[in-house]
Amino acid sequence: MILFPAIDLKEGKAVRLLRGEMESARVFNDDPAAQARAFAEAGFEWLHLVDLDGAFAGRPLNAPAVEAIVAAVDLPVQLGGGIRDLATVERWLEAGVARVILGTVAVKDPALVEEACRRFPGRIVVGIDARDGRVAVEGWAETSEIMARDLAKRFEDAGVEAIVYTDIERDGALQGVNVEATVDLARAVSLPVIASGGVASLDDLARLRAVEDQGVAGAILGRALYDGRIDPKSALALVKGDA
Repeated sequence: MILFPAIDLKEGKAVRLLRGEMESARVFNDDPAAQARAFAEAGFEWLHLVDLDGAFAGRPLNAPAVEAIVAAVDLPVQLGGGIRDLATVERWLEAGVARVILGTVAVKDPALVEEACRRFPGRIVVGIDARDGRVAVEGWAETSEIMARDLAKRFEDAGVEAIVYTDIERDGALQGVNVEATVDLARAVSLPVIASGGVASLDDLARLRAVEDQGVAGAILGRALYDGRIDPKSALALVKGDA
């Protein structure tokens, strides 16, 4: 199982939100590139970036910060937020991002996702952010009538590399990861699922690792990592079976 430390970007700074609410933003680092280096030095093998401003605006708004992170570390980076067309997908991949995460556009223009998978095999991830099982879009500002499982099945044979599944009500709340919903989604499709939202302790990671064989391929770590509830060394040892 891969651990993805998250760097959420707002106005060029690394922040954390509570349940996706922008007014709840708390700045954890004024220098996202320095934060990326710290995660690399801690032993993480991937980074998960979100352009929060871009997610709401529908276009990239934290490009300098993303580019600084890519230049600062020798780790693969996956990026989501405000990526709504093929030109933006191509721009980010050419800029050194390893994988792009498509969320809102997966609901509103699924054909674009399929085309992106054809043009950039192995580099497209679908982000499914759910509130009470229904997919939220536009930076979580809107909740659709589409169920998370149905959306995942829509892309099962499209060439998507993985699904990032976020339980919005758990995100940033430190209430524990929704293992049950994550496993239900992973069982429903043959795609690897990365759990996001609510990971608050090593116990949460142990619960996710216990269902790795059911398709849960990774976990995104946010606030618990920033505030010290999860020690990077212990977390990495646990998922590698060394704990």
